[in-house]
Amino acid sequence: MTPDEIRARYRELLGFVPDNLEKRLALARATGRMASVEAVEAFREELIHHNPLDRKTQQLVHLAMLLAMGQTAPARLHVRGAIKAGATPSDLYGVCLTGAVVGGMPLFSQAVDLVHEILNDDGLLNEAPP
Repeated sequence: MTPDEIRARYRELLGFVPDNLEKRLALARATGRMASVEAVEAFREELIHHNPLDRKTQQLVHLAMLLAMGQTAPARLHVRGAIKAGATPSDLYGVCLTGAVVGGMPLFSQAVDLVHEILNDDGLLNEAPP
């Protein structure tokens, strides 16, 4: 895959190109190792774009797993990817709730903070009156 094709796949998946991808591409170019980026992206292509799970489910699973691992930066990408794939605020909150089972209240609180921030920033948080 060319760098432009790789960027297009990220736009399709997440709706944008993550900064980290550009850093990977720049470092690979600077070191003459573009084949390494192509190998990583071929791996991702097979596991993500040729997966039996639908895109929304994949993104919700990614989100849950990253939250359980304490990886909030990449989890943010997958909140946005889940929204792009049709996840609702209820779906995202369901991931937060399920996280409490696996990681307890600290994980739940961290997940709620992250999901709330993104939904709020994107104008997708429709809070009902008390």
